[in-house]
Amino acid sequence: MLQEKPSNFLTEIIDKDLAEGRVNEIHTRFPPEPNGYLHIGSAKAIWINWSIANAYGGKFNLRFDDTNPVREDDEYVQSIEEDLRWLGAIPNGGIYYGSDYFEQCYQYAEQLIVDGKAYVCDLTREEMQEYRGTLTQPGKPSPWRDRTPEENLDLFRRMRAGEFADGSRTLRAKIDMASPNMNLRDPAIYRIVRAHHHRQGDAWCIYPLYDFAHPIQDAIEGITHSMCSLEFENHRPLYEWVIDNLHLGPFPIQREFARLNVSNTVMSKRYLRELVEQGIVDGWDDPRMPTLCGLRRRGYTPDSIFEFVKKAGVSKVYSLVDYRLLEYCIRTELETTALRRMAVTEPIKLTITNYPEGKVEYFDIPNNPNKAANDSSTRKVAFSGSLYIEKSDFALVPPPKFQRLKPEGEVRLMGAYIVKCNEVITDENGEVVELRCTADLETGNGNPVDGRKVKGTIHWVSAAHAVDAEIRLYDTLFTQENMNELPEDASYQDFLNPDSVKVLSHAKLEASLAEAAPGQKFQFVRMGYFTPDSKNPGVFGRIVTLKDSFSKTLEQK
Repeated sequence: MLQEKPSNFLTEIIDKDLAEGRVNEIHTRFPPEPNGYLHIGSAKAIWINWSIANAYGGKFNLRFDDTNPVREDDEYVQSIEEDLRWLGAIPNGGIYYGSDYFEQCYQYAEQLIVDGKAYVCDLTREEMQEYRGTLTQPGKPSPWRDRTPEENLDLFRRMRAGEFADGSRTLRAKIDMASPNMNLRDPAIYRIVRAHHHRQGDAWCIYPLYDFAHPIQDAIEGITHSMCSLEFENHRPLYEWVIDNLHLGPFPIQREFARLNVSNTVMSKRYLRELVEQGIVDGWDDPRMPTLCGLRRRGYTPDSIFEFVKKAGVSKVYSLVDYRLLEYCIRTELETTALRRMAVTEPIKLTITNYPEGKVEYFDIPNNPNKAANDSSTRKVAFSGSLYIEKSDFALVPPPKFQRLKPEGEVRLMGAYIVKCNEVITDENGEVVELRCTADLETGNGNPVDGRKVKGTIHWVSAAHAVDAEIRLYDTLFTQENMNELPEDASYQDFLNPDSVKVLSHAKLEASLAEAAPGQKFQFVRMGYFTPDSKNPGVFGRIVTLKDSFSKTLEQK
């Protein structure tokens, strides 16, 4: 089924190309490097390329940019494929690997050498940096810039044969050392690296650099529009130089969009890897991580992530998107889809002294009373004379307008009886450990016969039927809103949030949650939205709170 066409500057470019007959079928690609797990920023690139191809009835490729063997691994390849399947962004154009084009890239490099447009350079990395010049001063030519095509071809073939040490020589494009664009000052397009490649093994000891390989790969696959993030805008002239000088055009063309920057998190793969390797988080899929596998474990859905990307917008202007917008998107979805369940996260025992000992009855409780959910179904919840209620639902000295349980006060037990607190039992430290109450046994799902009004309603769990669980309440991983703008002398780890997870070890859940499976979503009444942890049986993680002030702001717009 075709997606609705996104409306942004990229689709305006495509509409123009189609109208002018420059292209007949749209073909896009997502080219991740398999050196880490995908994150929420990757979701923007996926959505742009996949949704555009889908909306125009075109093709969408997944291509692994595996031209740097040092950090790449099959673990990341598998995770990336899994993430795309989960998102529903199926690469109907195929799955490819940049490394499968190594021989073609090599032949194209030889073509540039023969044409006098590339040369082998013996400058070290540091010397190349020095020769490159600055933004205000032109670079100076390498002493080896004028080698003959014959000499360059011989040296390049010997580079491939493994005659030279790592880093001792590079192949550089011969463009313009005085160009105002630093990327055109004879950029390196091949380097010597002896490292085992996850796919090619030890077949190669020279590897093409991304700026050279990328346009060739796009052209081979028939990509029409190569859409990438804004940091590649200054690289576009080099992309076009490769296309033009190898006669690969007129398509593909490269166009850039602003990256997705989200508050209170980092999306640098280096930083994310450090968090994992240093044990600061529980792996790449830690529910606090911005990775797609972390968001999946947290309980986010593909629809909520893509809706977030759409609401964040597609433009060429840098912006920082509030993390609470992502929370708003999943909360809006779960309001109508998540089943309601009762869970007591910090339990206090409540004993109903006038309830027959050993008696159990079952009350019908709605699964989702939200009108928008259009769900009239109910479930039967066991009720007994020994219950658990939430610690915060009782106050010895209640604040003003407190409408929950207090000494000599009455509340409605959700879907069941009205109870009155007659006695408070405390331990040696003065902590409340039990409440002894009497129930108005004529009020099961009904109003008091004497017409009195009871305003408060609290949730509960039958002690005899309760499921023991651990609850984890997640917050943002960092305290700093904009992690892209840190003080000069600061490390990103200086802003780790010490309260990014709060563990409640003695929660009591209603019996139906014993069968809950990872991936299911529940609203724990008055507590938030939760999902079973996929790694730890008996653990439920909070996806998102029920409400926040940001939600009201958005709903008013």
